[in-house]
Amino acid sequence: MSATPLEQAPPRRDLYLTMALALRVGELLLGSGESNETVSGAMRRITDAYGVPHSEADVNLSAITLSHVPADGGVPVTVERRVRRRLPDYDRLIAVHALVAEAAEGTLPLEEAQARLRRITRRVRVYPAWFLVTAVATVAASASILVGGGLRVALAAFAATVLGDRASAWLAGRGVAEFFQIAVAAMLGSLAAVLLIALGVQVRAEAVVVGAVVALLPGRLMVACVQDGIAGEYVTATGRLFEVFFVLAAVVSGIGVTLYTAVRLGVPLSVENVPAAPLLLEPAQLLGSAGVTLSFAVALLVPPRHLVAAVIGGTLAWVVFVLLCGGDVPVVLATAVAAAAVGLFGSAYARAAKVPSLVITIPAIGTLLPGTALYRGMLETNLGHPDAGMSSLLQALSTALALGAGVMLGAEIMRAVTGSDLARRVRPAARRARRPFIPRPAARRTRGS
Repeated sequence: MSATPLEQAPPRRDLYLTMALALRVGELLLGSGESNETVSGAMRRITDAYGVPHSEADVNLSAITLSHVPADGGVPVTVERRVRRRLPDYDRLIAVHALVAEAAEGTLPLEEAQARLRRITRRVRVYPAWFLVTAVATVAASASILVGGGLRVALAAFAATVLGDRASAWLAGRGVAEFFQIAVAAMLGSLAAVLLIALGVQVRAEAVVVGAVVALLPGRLMVACVQDGIAGEYVTATGRLFEVFFVLAAVVSGIGVTLYTAVRLGVPLSVENVPAAPLLLEPAQLLGSAGVTLSFAVALLVPPRHLVAAVIGGTLAWVVFVLLCGGDVPVVLATAVAAAAVGLFGSAYARAAKVPSLVITIPAIGTLLPGTALYRGMLETNLGHPDAGMSSLLQALSTALALGAGVMLGAEIMRAVTGSDLARRVRPAARRARRPFIPRPAARRTRGS
């Protein structure tokens, strides 16, 4: 009886090439914000497809390790790749997922898969660099409109965000740590509002700060952090949580420096003037929510063919949030439910379009990011109300966690109703390798005997 391809030991060169391909795939997926569970599953699908079963992937935020123990008693192999850049590129992410799917189906030879992956990594970005800068600034402008700012406020938020982005790029080119890049961008965004107030310009200047803060908040990291935690990948979830913490700390530090200086110089700042998004389904708010989502999607390099779906998801999030808050539902709970609606919609669209769900869900939650709570917390702290300031900052953190949990809840509902795509795709390969299939760590029962 002849052995199946997966039971035969591959030539040493093919084994190394397969493991190198799996590592590179894992690096690209992790760098684009995919969860530990998704990255590990994709790497195992690659190794199973090219005759290297019994492989185990260990994924964390800075390195990916892949180990293979041959079934015939051969020499074990362990390889590692450092993850140095984590820049989201959803167009490339979609292409990598398509490559993994074709490889798992057995329709893509190893050499062709390697060549295709090289083409994916070298492909020209779907939008030019100047367009991405404009998109990030448009996020701030749209968010300022969402919280009640007018056209002049939106223009100020746009200009302040462009200035902050260029300052961050300048610092990055000189090797300055990302923490200080984000802090400087937040400082410049809040400085624009302080100058408008100091000059007596009759606009809702504080909306500039809210817009600039929303453009800096790590929505992608928040979702990935909660997703890893729920999936049982606690080490990676902890690492992502600390990453979220340091990004938020950088934003808070930048705002705090500006506000502290402004208060000491006598600029008339007041907590009563902090803008909050009017809980209305009027054209200005719907336009603002659509603008935030569309701009976030472009900044994340979502291909044009998926932009309409992302905008629908963002509008859905805002409508559900407004309706729930109108029914006296607490803000954090309303945020979680609205995010769950986005997660459900994004998962359904992902299955239909055969793309990762975060292509839709991450841009769509932009309207729910807690920019106002962060600004209010720092302002209250600098005006001598530390208890109220801490309460606002905790609300911002709670809202951030509710976003991640809500998106995951929507995805889990879809998983429970329709079954796991990952399970359907991995299980055949697992059978061929004659090993039991364990769908995911979070599915294991840990209670009872």
